[in-house]
Amino acid sequence: MGKLVKKHQNGAIFNLFVTTGAETIKFPSGFNKWRNCIEIKVCAKPKDNKANKDVIKTVANFFNKPVSDVYLISGAKNRTKTVFIKETSVSSVSERLKESLDGL
Repeated sequence: MGKLVKKHQNGAIFNLFVTTGAETIKFPSGFNKWRNCIEIKVCAKPKDNKANKDVIKTVANFFNKPVSDVYLISGAKNRTKTVFIKETSVSSVSERLKESLDGL
């Protein structure tokens, strides 16, 4: 997976590739090695910022963080997004993602 998760200010950042309109939310749903992104599926359509809100809520739940600690720092209108998780370490994010992706 290379350098997927990076240190940023007082937290960690990583890239997501979002599929909207899914039947069920799934995170992580895979790893896209060409884009170096974790894949996520959300139910909401990309309308009225609903898909972005689903992404933030899903990532926050996955890492047991409050929604207020998860931000989209780029890609609000794209399928590829950069997510920032406040007050977390790169190693804890990497380990949690690796645990989940090993089973896929």
